[in-house]
Amino acid sequence: MGYHYAVLGAGRQGTACAYDMIKFGEADGVLLADQSLAAARASAARVNELLNTGKARPLQLDVTDHDALVAALTGVDAFLSAVPYYLNLDITRAAVEAGASMCDLGGNTDLVREQLALDAGARTAGISIVPDCGQVPGLGTTLMVYAMSLLDEAEEVFMWDGGLPQDPRPPFDYLLTFNVAGLTNEYAESPVFLRDGLPTLVPTMDELEEIEFPPPVGRLEAFTTGGGVSTMPWTFEGQLKTLQNKTVRYPGHFAQLRAFYDLGLWRTEPVRVGDQEVVPRDLFHTLFEPLVTYPHDRDVVVIRVLATGRVDGKPAEAVLDLVDFYDEATGFTAMERITGWDAAIVAAMMARGQTPRGAAPVEVAVPPELFVRELGKRGIELGTKVMMLP
Repeated sequence: MGYHYAVLGAGRQGTACAYDMIKFGEADGVLLADQSLAAARASAARVNELLNTGKARPLQLDVTDHDALVAALTGVDAFLSAVPYYLNLDITRAAVEAGASMCDLGGNTDLVREQLALDAGARTAGISIVPDCGQVPGLGTTLMVYAMSLLDEAEEVFMWDGGLPQDPRPPFDYLLTFNVAGLTNEYAESPVFLRDGLPTLVPTMDELEEIEFPPPVGRLEAFTTGGGVSTMPWTFEGQLKTLQNKTVRYPGHFAQLRAFYDLGLWRTEPVRVGDQEVVPRDLFHTLFEPLVTYPHDRDVVVIRVLATGRVDGKPAEAVLDLVDFYDEATGFTAMERITGWDAAIVAAMMARGQTPRGAAPVEVAVPPELFVRELGKRGIELGTKVMMLP
């Protein structure tokens, strides 16, 4: 007996997720829903062609139509919400009503907290709600927990991650592989990390450093951005001294983008330009997006996690390295694979009953060892080292 899945939002990550649900998730069917019927049909057709199946089915759906959404989700074992994050709270309420387990691509920690407050209803419905199941937070979250599990006692956990072009183009040496609004949201919002054991608000676009990744990636720069660890600082408060992540880019990118931040181009309050009201962030999106969007360029996703602590009472560290490239066989970008497939793994876990019932964050809900095994089934290699320290 297989499972019934759904994906809300038939874009890049949603299509990759549907593909993985069918290939690895014992799917009887996947409902690909989008407000655009053309987009839903194109996504379903691509998935069906890649897998020589008819299990992906398109549906035109407005997720803000509560009754239509509940009807679409009724009978679904688990689904991914791959629509803009601000829609996810109402979708979570619909998931509880329909009795369908839900994960999403997240993006806003305050909203995630509101979703987690629906825990009692989710438990009563017998479903799992796991927000923030994208690349970071999401896959990176689980890898941080996995690195901690390799030590007897973890004290500090660091993560560096980013999506990059394999062949960077000037002037920004960056390739946009997801919604530009998500990018500026990360750049503009100050993160909360654990520093000296306490959740601490840290300035965004700050604390620049360099880090070396395995070839062919090489030396990158890293800096603070918002949202990457989501609820983890509160989950591990009192257990860890330090927990943080930084975004990685090719050298020189930080200085360029920091100038836009200092100029105020990521502000969301309108300013008057002549006789017009203009939102600076909207203007930035309009100017920046075409300069970093190259649909046929190949990308690479890199993640490094370092956990320090003790093994057998002695100082030790665990290091994880993940480097994933554009997939020539399927045409999925590295970002689509790492993001969409992460969500599909969690959705399958929920359908199989491998996650706790109720609403819980990734770091609590997703079993890390099982997750890493699932990555291996998909050919995503994870370099792992545990070393004793002097």
